[in-house]
Amino acid sequence: MKIPRILITAPKSGSGKTLITCGILELLKRTGRNVSAFKCGPDYIDPMFHHHVQNVPGGNLDSFLMGQDGVRYSFAKHGRNSTAVLEGVMGYYDGSSSRNTSASSYEIACLTDTPAILIVDARGAYLSAAAVVNGFAGFRKDSHIAGVLLNHTRGRVYESMKELIERETGVPVLGYVPELKDCVLESRHLGLVLPDEVTGLSGQLASLCDTLAETIDLQSLLAIADRAPEIPESWLVSPFAGITAAARKRKRRIGLADDEAFCFYYRDNLELLEESGASLVRFSPIHDKALPEKLDGLLLYGGYPEIYAEALSKNTEMRNAVRKAVLGGMHCIAECGGFLYLLEELEDLNGHSWPMAGVLKGRGYRTPHLTRFGYVNLECGTVFGKDIGPLRAHEFHYFDAENCGTGFQAKKPESGRNWPCIYSTETLLAGFPHIHYYSRPEIAEQFLTVPPDENRKA
Repeated sequence: MKIPRILITAPKSGSGKTLITCGILELLKRTGRNVSAFKCGPDYIDPMFHHHVQNVPGGNLDSFLMGQDGVRYSFAKHGRNSTAVLEGVMGYYDGSSSRNTSASSYEIACLTDTPAILIVDARGAYLSAAAVVNGFAGFRKDSHIAGVLLNHTRGRVYESMKELIERETGVPVLGYVPELKDCVLESRHLGLVLPDEVTGLSGQLASLCDTLAETIDLQSLLAIADRAPEIPESWLVSPFAGITAAARKRKRRIGLADDEAFCFYYRDNLELLEESGASLVRFSPIHDKALPEKLDGLLLYGGYPEIYAEALSKNTEMRNAVRKAVLGGMHCIAECGGFLYLLEELEDLNGHSWPMAGVLKGRGYRTPHLTRFGYVNLECGTVFGKDIGPLRAHEFHYFDAENCGTGFQAKKPESGRNWPCIYSTETLLAGFPHIHYYSRPEIAEQFLTVPPDENRKA
C-alpha cells in the first residue's frame, strides 16, 4: 500500500514545528492532493490545528501509549489514500526515557518507515547549522533524515547556507522560512491556545502558505514523500478486532462532552468505542441545560474547565443532571478536566472557587508548576470492577485536587516514582491520567458492559 509521507521534526521544542507543519499542509492541499496529518506523542492541541482549522484528518501516533502495532494500524487506517504529514514531538530523538529513543519522533519514523525533514533554527548560525544537521543525521545509522528546512533565515543568505550544508553533510536543503512576525501561535499553561481562540487564524495560515510557496522547494519535498516505501496491507488489520467484534453486539448510547471546556480526546479512542457498539452523542456542559436523552454512559475528557469555571458553575441544570446521572450509577469516564468538573469546587485562573458537579469530594486548585507530568504506568487497579491488567497513560496539568483517588498506583516508567490516583468503582473511572485505549482495549469493553436499560436516568 502506497502512502507518500514525511515527518517534520527539529532538534528541540519551540523550533516552529506546528506552524511549519500547518503551512506545508496548506501547500499540499493547494496541489489537489488528499492530505492526512498525525502528531507524534500525546498532545491534543496540535491535531486540532490540523483537523479543525485545516480540515485535514489524522490523529496521534504514540508508541508508549499505543504500542507498535497500534501505531502502525492507526497510521495505515487514517493515512491510506492520502499524502501523510507527521509532526514530531520535542527533539527528534527525545521520548519517554532519557536513556534511549523510546516513544520519540525518531521511533515513529522507524515504525512507519517515514523520511524525516529536520527544521534547523539558523538564527545567529552559519557553519554551525551544518554541524547540527551532521550530528542529527549521523546520530543513528538509520536516522531517516532526508532533508532540511532552515527556519528564521533571510533569503539573501539562504543559497550560500544551502550550498554549505549540502556540501558538508550530503543532506539536501529544501528551503527556508523567514521571520514571520505576523504569524505566531501563542501558548498558555497547557501548550498552544486553542485554534478557535486565535483571531484571523485562517488568514494567517493562508499568508504563511503564500510565503512558503515562494521559499520551499515543494517538488523536492514531494519527491521525498513519494519515495517512501510501501507499507504492508497487514497494517490495516485491527489488532483489537477480537475485542470489538464481541462488544459490537451491544448498542450503547454514550454522551460525549464536547465544547470549549472539554475538547481533549483521542480520535482512536472514540473510534474504538464506536467499533465496540457505542453511539456517541455530543453535548455541552457549558451551553446545554440537560443531558441527551436515554444515555447509557458519560465521557468527560480533558480540556480547559478552569478557564470556563464560572460558566460551568452557573449552568446549574447541567451540573445537577451530571451529578444525578453519575451518582445514580451511570457508567462514566472522566479524565483530567472532566475529573475536575466532578469535584465539589474548581478554582479558576483568578483564584476564585466555583461550585462544580459535586460527584466527588474536594476542590480543584491551581499550582505554580506542572504537576506529575509525563508518561505513567497505572497498576494495581480495576476498571469498572474488573482487573484488566496495567494501563498506560499520560499526565500534563497545572491543577491539582485535594483528593486524587486511590484506585490505581501510577508509576513513572524510568524513575519508578509512584503515587496513588484515580477514583475507580464499578461505575466510575475518574482521575488526572489521560488513557489511550489502544494500551488496553478492554477499557472500552468494560465501559460498555452496563445493561442498556438500567442506567437510562438522564
